Amino acid sequence: MSGRRGIPFVVSAPSGTGKTTVCRAVVEHDGQVEFSISHTTRPCRPGEQDGVHYHFVNAEAFAELVAEGGFVEHAEYAGNQYGTSWKSIDEPLACGRDLLLEVEVQGARQLRSRRDDARLVFLLPPTLQELESRLRGRGTDSDEAIAKRLETAHVELASVHLFDYAVVNESADQATRDLLSIIHAERSGETGDVRERFGRARVVEGLKGILPIPGRS
Repeated sequence: MSGRRGIPFVVSAPSGTGKTTVCRAVVEHDGQVEFSISHTTRPCRPGEQDGVHYHFVNAEAFAELVAEGGFVEHAEYAGNQYGTSWKSIDEPLACGRDLLLEVEVQGARQLRSRRDDARLVFLLPPTLQELESRLRGRGTDSDEAIAKRLETAHVELASVHLFDYAVVNESADQATRDLLSIIHAERSGETGDVRERFGRARVVEGLKGILPIPGRS
C-alpha cells in the first residue's frame, strides 16, 4: 500500500434501501476500507452512538460548520441536514486508505462535481413496493414521513445516470458482495467485468418497467 492514495467510494440510495447495513458490512469484510462518519441534525435512533454512526449535532452547530466551509458536501433530507467534512475524507486517503462515504443523493451530486477521484455507487431497492415495506418495517417513521420518503425516492431514482455503478439490494449479503467486487476492481484497476455487471446502463435497462428510472446511460 506504500505510496498508494486511497479511493473515495460514494454510496447513495433512497431511504430504506439498506445502504447503512451494506456499507458497514463492507467495512467489516475489507480491512483496507474505512467508513466516513457524517454529521447530521437528525435525532439519534435507538442503538446508534454519536461518533460511531454519525456525528449528531444541532442545527446551529451544523450551520456554523457550513459557514466555515467545513463540508465537502452537505444536503437536507427529510427535514434533516447531513454533511461530510473535508477532514474526514482527505486524511484517510492520504494514508492510502480507501474510504466509504454514505451520503444522500444531493450530496453525491456535489461530490461528483468536486471530487474527480470519487467512484459513485447507487444502491437500488428491488421494487418500490419492497422499499415501502422496508420503511414501514423499521417502525421509526410516521405514515406521513414514509409518504414523503417515497416521494423523494421517485426523484432520487431518476439520478442513477450520475453514478458509475448501480447495485440492486435484494439481499444485504449479495449487495455487500457486489459492492466489494466493485471496490476490489477499482483498487486493482481491472474494472471491465464490474462495469459490465454493474454499470448504470445495464441496470437501467434491466429495471425499466419496475422502477421509475429513465433510460439514460
